[in-house]
Amino acid sequence: MPFDGIVTSSVVCELNNKLIGGKIEKIYQPEQDEIILHIHSGKSSHRLLISSGSSHARLHVTNAPKSNPQNPMAFCMLLRKHLMNGRIQSIQQMDSERIVEICFDTQNEMGYSVSKKLIVEIMGKHSNIILVDNTAGKIIDSIKRISIDVNRYRQLLPGLLYVCPPDQGKTSIFSIDRDTFYSFFNVEAAEAYEPDITAKILLSRIQGISPALAADFAARTSSVEALFDMLKDRILQIKQCLFTPCVYLDHDDEPADFHCFQLLEPSSYYREMIFKDMSEAVEYYYDHKTSSNKMKQKSSDLVRALETGLDKLHLKKQKLSEDLIEAGRADHYRLFGELITANLHTIAAKQTETEVLNYYTGEAVRIPLDERLSASRNAQRYFKKYTKAKTAVIEKKCQLEEADSDIKYLESVLTHIENASAYEDIEDIRQELVDGGYLRRKSSSSKASKPKPAPICRVSSDGFRILIGRNNRENDILTFKTASPKDIWLHTKDIPGSHVVIISDGRQIPETTLLEAASVAAYYSKGRQSENVPVDYTLIRHVKKPAGAKPGMVIFVNNKTIYVTPLDLQRCK
Repeated sequence: MPFDGIVTSSVVCELNNKLIGGKIEKIYQPEQDEIILHIHSGKSSHRLLISSGSSHARLHVTNAPKSNPQNPMAFCMLLRKHLMNGRIQSIQQMDSERIVEICFDTQNEMGYSVSKKLIVEIMGKHSNIILVDNTAGKIIDSIKRISIDVNRYRQLLPGLLYVCPPDQGKTSIFSIDRDTFYSFFNVEAAEAYEPDITAKILLSRIQGISPALAADFAARTSSVEALFDMLKDRILQIKQCLFTPCVYLDHDDEPADFHCFQLLEPSSYYREMIFKDMSEAVEYYYDHKTSSNKMKQKSSDLVRALETGLDKLHLKKQKLSEDLIEAGRADHYRLFGELITANLHTIAAKQTETEVLNYYTGEAVRIPLDERLSASRNAQRYFKKYTKAKTAVIEKKCQLEEADSDIKYLESVLTHIENASAYEDIEDIRQELVDGGYLRRKSSSSKASKPKPAPICRVSSDGFRILIGRNNRENDILTFKTASPKDIWLHTKDIPGSHVVIISDGRQIPETTLLEAASVAAYYSKGRQSENVPVDYTLIRHVKKPAGAKPGMVIFVNNKTIYVTPLDLQRCK
């Protein structure tokens, strides 16, 4: 986990410089495991993000906008009750652990000054945010309640005394001395220095060191003595708040690691980005590292529902196709009925089959009979089967077309989910599926109002605005309400994707803008990772929506096709 005890120290040092004495002006909880404190300190305002997510637990100053839910969660209301208008008295790290205590001076209902403490535990899946009465040491509440059924050693419930997490028997990096440090290494290790073994010893004996930092310490030195000297230099830098925040990016520019010090090993095969303060580095890493993961978490239930629906539709389509083939072979039922009728005088009662001459081909035909029925009733039965089969052909063709339409629609929704870049996009798609009857509305939530359309906007090199629908409902609004008849409409050919419109504003659209818009259409489609993606384009006036068609489903004429490589453009200002 990148957020180790040393990184925690660097963040605490930065928060002390920015937030001490600051007043809590706003508190909100954008996520189930995340809170934001708006703090006014001196002449500046800051937003402190505190997260207890199992894969992204952290705290730092943030500049990224976060949504403020209309209905605040219970823990958020509790924090507002106890911390609003309070002032931050101190921010401390517990030894070199990933535990931070933020002390507040606030007032109770009677107007008396009281001391409250917010404890942030950054410990992977055990991460938590706990509000404690500083005087009594009792828990007021926590963002994740831990009962005795979950943990017998340590419960986190209102009214209980706060107990620190169990000690792992490690020595704090800030209190280590030379003798203690040398005791970690035997004579053989000291004489024959091995970086891998040394890194394991550092990791198992010293508190606050992550695997990456332990490996970095071991790789930079060649003896235990040099290792201790370097460790003491690092401790001095930490105490003086001398850090070099950096993020390491892989070949796809995805964050692979970060730290408050430059690391030797990652810098050899990752691209290094240096930041001016630790909060910026932490925010960049987690925003770019976890955004896709969090989007997947947010949309996982939608994806499962859509994939299940698609599996059912493909099975339905297969069964309908088989039935259609079978129904198409129904002419032999008519033939059987005709032949039985022509040979009524030769068929005795209670026969199970009869052999008659097919007067169309001159060949003998064996016809199965129901022994319970007379010959004429058997003929009627075959004529009825023939009529039913012919009717089934028409009905099954309609059902097959409907299944194909549903498949195309759900595949387009999946594409919009894959290309979604914000939680709001996911929620808009969820609402679209609820309105379409593909998902059940949650009983606990009231009927949500339809979101205002806000298509993605890009600008071409020639200065033309290019609008992209974020979901099928927005595609319809963009194509049939926002765009004018002389604007150009684009969509990937036979590939699920967004509707893209070039806003002409009465001007002639140059070829460069057309190619760029086609590249954008390919980028916001299922063919994003491909090359030479076909994109159809035509004027808006040639695009129509059939009656009863699903959201985003259109027909168009007078179109042309170009092949492009997917590419996104700069945002509109």
